[in-house]
Amino acid sequence: MLNDDVPLLDQHCHGVRTADLDRHEFELLMTEAERLGRDRSPFDSMLGVSLRRLCAPVLGLDPHAEAGDYLARRTELGWLTATRRLLGTSGTRTWLVDTGLTALPLTSPAEFAVLADGQAREVVRLEAVAERVAAGGVAAADLADAVERELRARAVSAAGFKSIAAYRGGLALPGRRPDAASVVRAASRWLSSGRGRLDDRDLLAWLAHVGAEIGAELGLPLQFHTGFGDPDLHLREADPLALTDFLRSTSGTGATVVLLHCWPHHRNAAYLAHVFDHVLVDLGLTIPHVGARAGAVLAETLEIAPWRAVCFSSDGYGLPELHHLGAALWRERCGRLVDEWLADDVLTTRDAERLVTGIAGANAARAYGLDWPQA
Repeated sequence: MLNDDVPLLDQHCHGVRTADLDRHEFELLMTEAERLGRDRSPFDSMLGVSLRRLCAPVLGLDPHAEAGDYLARRTELGWLTATRRLLGTSGTRTWLVDTGLTALPLTSPAEFAVLADGQAREVVRLEAVAERVAAGGVAAADLADAVERELRARAVSAAGFKSIAAYRGGLALPGRRPDAASVVRAASRWLSSGRGRLDDRDLLAWLAHVGAEIGAELGLPLQFHTGFGDPDLHLREADPLALTDFLRSTSGTGATVVLLHCWPHHRNAAYLAHVFDHVLVDLGLTIPHVGARAGAVLAETLEIAPWRAVCFSSDGYGLPELHHLGAALWRERCGRLVDEWLADDVLTTRDAERLVTGIAGANAARAYGLDWPQA
């Protein structure tokens, strides 16, 4: 039911490193922690054992190869060969690449597409655009217009927008777009503070509403990071339920909102996709990290989320192993779940086909206006 012939559309990921990495550098990219504990290795986790089991054969090793042997083989092949193998054997046809994370040098969407032998489109991060405009020098009274112009210019070639409000002030965004006077005051506070990082709640709210409005006009979904991530966020403020007022206000406007990652709030995200027909839910980052438990998390999401509202992504970042692992685990664990439901007469074969092809790519293709089999 979920063999390699089913193509995938990875609707949220990042670029990869184009360098050979030592063990420390590699392990830092395996974890959401800011540093590695002295007595901890991310290889000793659900993600780590899944990586050794599913990625090792791609590099010519036996499943469950020891971490040291895996890294030695990766070094022997070199980053380029390893990357091409891991991306090229994932069965992913199209990648939507968030370019807003710049802490490390990563491939652009065009470079990624060459390495993956597929198609790649950019997802534009709202906060990164606002910060870049501010860094270029702009008066507080002119910031809003300048940011909106830049977003519209970037939208010409983009697949969608993304907000990381969860990291900057939490997801409790107001249902109404802040008025012009509030935005100017907020811009004045932010610009005069000298902080390059945009963390003013009024500006974050304004930016999300502008992203939704431009997205509704041009057919570009707006993604939100929700659920777990690195220590820069407070998990209690990343619950997608906090977006309820924002979702009420954008319902019926033509906007599409995508809730990314979601764990441990994936049931809450599923509820929002159930009650708001412009909301999609995506387990992204969750799947590689929970490893063999991915089927259980997916089952909990599908308890109430409409099947046409659930999308696949890997949230791969830095390591092509993460892109490959997201795809491989999704195929394996979703396949087992669907086989169980078929065996228990929960659904028909036709139902199963619609579920699988929808999550694999058809649902995202409809939302982003992309060509896709059975979209």
